[in-house]
Amino acid sequence: MTLHSTITEPTATVPARTTSNPLLSSWSNEPFHLPPFKSIEPHHFEHAFEIAMASHLDDLRSIAESEDDSFDAILAAYDRAGGELSRVSAVYGNYVSSLNTPQMQEVQSKMAPLLSRHNSKTYNVPGLFEKISRMNEIKKDKVESGEWTSEMGRLAERVYVKFVRMGALLGENEKAEYADIQAELATLQTKFMQNVLKDEEEWELILTSADMEGCPPDAIAAARKAAIDRNKTEDDAHLITLGRSTVEPFLSYASRRDLRKQVFEAFATRGELNEDRDNKKIAVEILRLRKRQAELHGKASFAEYQLEDTMAQTPEAANKLLMDVWVKAKEAANKEREMMETFLKESGECLEGGIQPWDWRYYAEKVRLAKFDFDENEMKPYFSLDSVTEAVFDVSKKLYGLKYLRRPDIVTYHPDVNVYEVRRDKENGEDELVAIFIHDNYARPYKSSGAWMSEYRTQTKNLIPGTDPMQSIPIVSNNNNFAKGSDKTLLSFDDGITLFHEMGHGHHGMLSDCTYEYLASTSVLKDFVELPSQLMEHWLSEPEVLKKHAKHYQTGQVLPDELIKRFKAAQLFNEGFATIEYTSCALLDIAIHSLTEYSEDFDLAQFEKEYLEKMGMPQGIIMRHRPPHFLHLFASSSYAAGYYVYMWAQVLDNDVFAAFKETGNVFDAATAERCRKFIYSSGNTIPPQDLFRMFRGRDPEVKFMLENRGLV
Repeated sequence: MTLHSTITEPTATVPARTTSNPLLSSWSNEPFHLPPFKSIEPHHFEHAFEIAMASHLDDLRSIAESEDDSFDAILAAYDRAGGELSRVSAVYGNYVSSLNTPQMQEVQSKMAPLLSRHNSKTYNVPGLFEKISRMNEIKKDKVESGEWTSEMGRLAERVYVKFVRMGALLGENEKAEYADIQAELATLQTKFMQNVLKDEEEWELILTSADMEGCPPDAIAAARKAAIDRNKTEDDAHLITLGRSTVEPFLSYASRRDLRKQVFEAFATRGELNEDRDNKKIAVEILRLRKRQAELHGKASFAEYQLEDTMAQTPEAANKLLMDVWVKAKEAANKEREMMETFLKESGECLEGGIQPWDWRYYAEKVRLAKFDFDENEMKPYFSLDSVTEAVFDVSKKLYGLKYLRRPDIVTYHPDVNVYEVRRDKENGEDELVAIFIHDNYARPYKSSGAWMSEYRTQTKNLIPGTDPMQSIPIVSNNNNFAKGSDKTLLSFDDGITLFHEMGHGHHGMLSDCTYEYLASTSVLKDFVELPSQLMEHWLSEPEVLKKHAKHYQTGQVLPDELIKRFKAAQLFNEGFATIEYTSCALLDIAIHSLTEYSEDFDLAQFEKEYLEKMGMPQGIIMRHRPPHFLHLFASSSYAAGYYVYMWAQVLDNDVFAAFKETGNVFDAATAERCRKFIYSSGNTIPPQDLFRMFRGRDPEVKFMLENRGLV
């Protein structure tokens, strides 16, 4: 533990501002006030942060020292405070995820503790918490009298809760320690993330076309293109890297078991491939710091602290849902393995050691073909990236009236990135700008793995009079990691689901209709945030969508009814495997964050092994994200002790989609309007459990989720 630093911040001289820094200059000449991407370089961030952090603290001091104790002078001003920092931070956050070059990583390592220290200071500006606390005390009376709106009351509550959770009620020594913990966590979490990225950048397996035997043509073409992109000069070079969009097709179809094992073991040990970058040690240090953080709040474990401000509220409630699913999923997964073992026996194959993790996907596809006469590769030609993108845009228009106008003239940070105006018709026949949407779909070096939504600007109505109204328009970004094809990029159905999922998050940002940025968009409780995203997934498999958009990329032929029928019949096969992969991660996450002590010799790998054995992990399956590369848990604290939220949200999203199905029309206008209003547009202006009841008229029921996963 580092020595405790003082929190009290003396009045500082604002650093000199330079007009040459594009992060600090006006963006009003850029289209839609987008960042000036073509001018931004990594070295600009440090100076921009220095200026913006000082300006933010000045904003907060002005609020604390003001004699005006009105809502506008305190909470509305707090919501606007640090606008320049928000702008710089948004660009920075997207760059360290999407364009994290070695130069950018140097900046990230330097800035992580400094940004954390600044964040701690913002909750300890003398006199500020007292004003926030007073606002919280009077909110009930103000709302009941009609002087405040309910949204104003909610803002008072949520800002107060955040201050408390950031240590505002602690003594001065404890506040200093808390700031130290946050800074050290920021450094360690950054290092954890960079170690995973480095492993994914460095590891590669050069193969020949013969080594790719069994793989579908698009996977072979993608491997060949990856080799060319990485300057492999051999005529027959094909490259497998550690991106999931490359690894999973190889594991599903490559005939050579030895190569599947080699790829799988590298993929499963990201974050520990190099002993100089061993993330297990970093993760344990993170766990110890989080435990101390929880202790300072009077909690026995970090899980108890983290879940206090969620819909679940307790680790026990989250665990109960996970365990109910776990028992059913184990039965399903074991049946799936038995089906594969029967297939092996009937085909005369003998696998040394039985079905191993590098075999499961391969033989699952063999069984899927034998039992259901379905090969997912039959679907891929109908799922080009272009057609799936058109499909999600069409669904968006039918449900919420959004239209997407591509702007190829707008330059971003990479040539593969597309920018769209998002518009909506008004009642007078004109249309209006709703959002700017940025779509970054391809895997590439220096880009984090996985998929995510982020924002360069969040929707708000709380603008200072005279501000250009463009500043209220959200700029939303979706990032995916699809393997870029040499001709057309073809997606698996799961890839398509990922694209729809992230567009669900995108809708949460684009359709936001809140007064205050603090409550807008995805600023909701963590176990509600995945509802809008997972809900969007349901439309991809709807026959109406498939028949319109699933067209062969070469012939234009519509996906045949007979193929849709076979796809639907096979859809739930291997769902036990997928559920175990996820649920094991969520259960271990809560278990490891529920510990009340991490001894000096605490062994993370041993804990993982013993915990999964105790839980009866089915043979041949491992966690989807093992601890050394579990970015959700250890690259930030956002999803720590909270990975369960995807399952929690599945209960909600399946129930919400059932409301559409019950109308007989999955595009029912009245249901879509309720969904827009209560799921996508309200942000955190209303407690999430109340939003669900407003939409559905009752509390959520788990039966729809279990039915849709084939677990009943």
